[in-house]
Amino acid sequence: MTNVNIRNMLGLREVVNVSGTMTGLGASIAVPEVAEAMSGILPQFVEINDLQRKASAVIARLTGAEAGFVTASCSAGITLAVAGCMTQDNLAAIERLPDTTGLKNEIIVQMGHVVSYGAPVDQAIRITGAKPVLIGQATSAFEHHLEGAINERTAAAVYVVSHHVVNYGLLELTRFAEICHARNVPVIVDAASEYDLRGFLEAGADVVLYSGHKFLGGPTSGIVAGPKEMVRNTFLQNAGIGRGMKVGKESIYGAMAALEAWERRDHAAIRAREKSYLDLWREALGAYGGVSAVIEADPTHNPLDRLRVTIDPTVAHITAWDLVDALARGNPPVIARDHEVEHHYFYLDPCNLHPGQEEVVAKRLGEELDKARASNEIIATSLSDRNRRRFDTLRRWPD
Repeated sequence: MTNVNIRNMLGLREVVNVSGTMTGLGASIAVPEVAEAMSGILPQFVEINDLQRKASAVIARLTGAEAGFVTASCSAGITLAVAGCMTQDNLAAIERLPDTTGLKNEIIVQMGHVVSYGAPVDQAIRITGAKPVLIGQATSAFEHHLEGAINERTAAAVYVVSHHVVNYGLLELTRFAEICHARNVPVIVDAASEYDLRGFLEAGADVVLYSGHKFLGGPTSGIVAGPKEMVRNTFLQNAGIGRGMKVGKESIYGAMAALEAWERRDHAAIRAREKSYLDLWREALGAYGGVSAVIEADPTHNPLDRLRVTIDPTVAHITAWDLVDALARGNPPVIARDHEVEHHYFYLDPCNLHPGQEEVVAKRLGEELDKARASNEIIATSLSDRNRRRFDTLRRWPD
C-alpha cells in the first residue's frame, strides 16, 4: 500500500511539504533502507540493550564519538543528557528525579538559544528538576556572562544550533566550550536538524544530539553521541525519567539504517536536484509584480538553499501570510515555511519533495497569485487573528 492510499484510507490531506523537516508534517521522507529495516525487525524479539550496543557502534563510526544510543527524539535527548550530567551513574539519584536534592542542578543556556521547536527548549531542561540559568540577553551574550554564571551548582551547559536561534551577538560554540571546560562544565549541543555529524564534537561539544527523522530520513528518534562515560550516564536515565521517552526496536534499527544510508548518499546529486527546484520556482514567480524571489543559504551552514519569497501587498494584492494560508488551503495543500511572515516574506524549502511535486508548487503559486491580482482589493487579514486561530484550533483538538 502506498503512502497516498494510506492518506486516502484515513481521510488525510495529501500535503506537499515545502516547509522543511518539520515534526508537525511528519519530519521527512524516510529513505527506503529505513522502511526495509523497520519492517524486517518488527516481527522479531531482540534484547534492546544489546541492540543499542550495535547502534552505539554505528553512531560512533559516523560521528567520531566514543559511544551513542537512540532515544525517542532530540528533545528527549536534551532531557536525558541534562539528567545524566546531574546524576552521573547514581541509580538512586536517577530514580529520584525530578527531585535534585544534593545534586548539582543548574544548567546554563544563552538567552538567545531559548527558543521553541514546538515546545520550549528550557522545558526540556526543567522536566528533569534542573534549573535553567539564562545568560546574557536575547540578542547578546558575552564571555563574562558565561564565566559569571558558572558556580559549584553548575551541572552542564546547553548550546542550541538551529535556524530558530538568534544568529548574531552570541557566543560561538568553540569559545563557549573552552570557557565551560576550564571550569569542568560539560557542554550539551542540540543539533537536531544539522547535516554535520562530526563538527560539533570537534568544536568542543561533550554530548551532541541529533534528530533521526529530519535530514537523516529515519524514523522518529533522537541520536545521542559523545564520550562513553557521559553517554552511559545519559543512557541510564532509561531506568528513570527516560522510561516515558523509550524507543522501540524498530526505531533503533531504523536509525541505524538511516545513518548507514547517509554514508552512501549522493549528497551532491541531491543538492543539484534541489537547486533545480529553486530555479523553477524563482522563474515562475518572476512573472508577478510585487514578488521578489531570492535563493538563500541555510543559516546554520547546512548544504541546503531555500527560496525566500518577499511580498509587497500593495502590488501583489495579497500579504505574505495570506498567500501562505491560501497555498495551505488549496488542492493539494502546499505548506510553506512561514516563521517570519510578519516581515512580509516566507521560504520554500526543496528538501522534502517527491518527484513532480516541484511542478505542483509552481502551479499552485501561480494560481493563488493570479487570484490575488484579479482581486479589486488587497487580501490582507489580521496577523494577530491568524495567530489566535492557530492556537484556538489546537485547543479544540480532536474536534
